Amino acid sequence: MGTPCPPLLRILIVDDYALVGTALQRLMENQPRLHVVGEATHRPEALSLAAREQPDIILLALNPGDRSGLDLLPDLLAVARSAQVLILTGVLDREQHRRAVCLGAKGIVPKEQSIETLLQAIEKVRAGEVWLDPALTAAALHALTRSNEPKQMTPEQAQIAALTAREREVIALVGAGLRNKQVAQRLLISETTVRHHLTAIFDKLGIAWRLELMIYAYRHGLAPLPPAVRGS
Repeated sequence: MGTPCPPLLRILIVDDYALVGTALQRLMENQPRLHVVGEATHRPEALSLAAREQPDIILLALNPGDRSGLDLLPDLLAVARSAQVLILTGVLDREQHRRAVCLGAKGIVPKEQSIETLLQAIEKVRAGEVWLDPALTAAALHALTRSNEPKQMTPEQAQIAALTAREREVIALVGAGLRNKQVAQRLLISETTVRHHLTAIFDKLGIAWRLELMIYAYRHGLAPLPPAVRGS
């Protein structure tokens, strides 16, 4: 019996220019692991598709003179909570890119880049990583730090802030009661990788064992409480 094929990555394309969106869709559909679930050119259509299809990746275009894309980004994340947003931009505006990251985008890909670069960015973002140049990453982190001033993070807040997106996914699944094998299957990674993530999580949070991690996750909102506990 052969190894089962990994599930398709479900892509939603949001671009004001229908021709660009159609061209992107054709490029995406030529890739064996990608499936475009929809293409939107307007805000209501984009939000409706995102809510209904729950895509893995949202390709959100920022075009010259377009100010609505950034306003749409938080709403897309609100209706498609598991989606990762990757910005496609024809705008050479570092401040706009920094703001996109602060609003939740996980990557910025200039439109002049090759399709191979876009595909690499999609894979990285879906794996819980980011696709940003170092200068932009530093600028975004600096802005996020300044936005929190003069508040000082507590030690626990600093610990939680050090978690990667992938580590948060692992914590949420552990909090839901999944074992390592189930977590690996859900995230399409190996059990060994899950164990590595848990080792890093324990180290960052100062936790020694699994049950303690579950309690920590419930207490700090990293995983929802089980229904029986919520109702008690």
